[in-house]
Amino acid sequence: MKKIIIASSNSHKIKEIALQINPFFESILSLKDFPEIKEIVEDGNTLQENSYLKSSALFQHSGIASLGDDTGLEVDFLHGEPGVFSARYAGGNATDDDNLQKLLQNMKSASNRSAIFKTVISFVDGQNDFFVEGILRGEILHSPKGANGFGYDSIFYIPTIGKTLAEMSIEEKSITSHRALAMEKFLKEIQKIF
Repeated sequence: MKKIIIASSNSHKIKEIALQINPFFESILSLKDFPEIKEIVEDGNTLQENSYLKSSALFQHSGIASLGDDTGLEVDFLHGEPGVFSARYAGGNATDDDNLQKLLQNMKSASNRSAIFKTVISFVDGQNDFFVEGILRGEILHSPKGANGFGYDSIFYIPTIGKTLAEMSIEEKSITSHRALAMEKFLKEIQKIF
């Protein structure tokens, strides 16, 4: 297996994933390499369904093994919101900042600020399809802290480390984050296939 496609056009996400899978693949492509594919609609009811929609769409189009992921922030005070709607919490055309501000607004009165970040990764190559997930526990801060990362990273604080995801370097994040935890499981599965 020499090629893989990361089913994303998000530069931050591509960089994070590519850093970890690089030793296993000679060529790492992304959705950006297939401009003829219009946006893949993520209309699944779960993170697993959305990750599979992305990886299977790319595999069916290209015949190349594909990795799709979906991530959701699940906040206890909000009964698991925004969850599968994390990327569009403030609406279909919302920016990362719009989503973050809506979350902070909805948590103004929250005393319990615990949350989890969950990433589900799906792999599709037509023979060895599988899913893995990574879960990171933390707390939602009252205001952003840190300049790295994207999405909700600047308000997701990890007490055991003493930093938000946005305060970590990409190297730290590639070991600690919810995506990193899912990628660790993903790489174990890939090693079995090889």
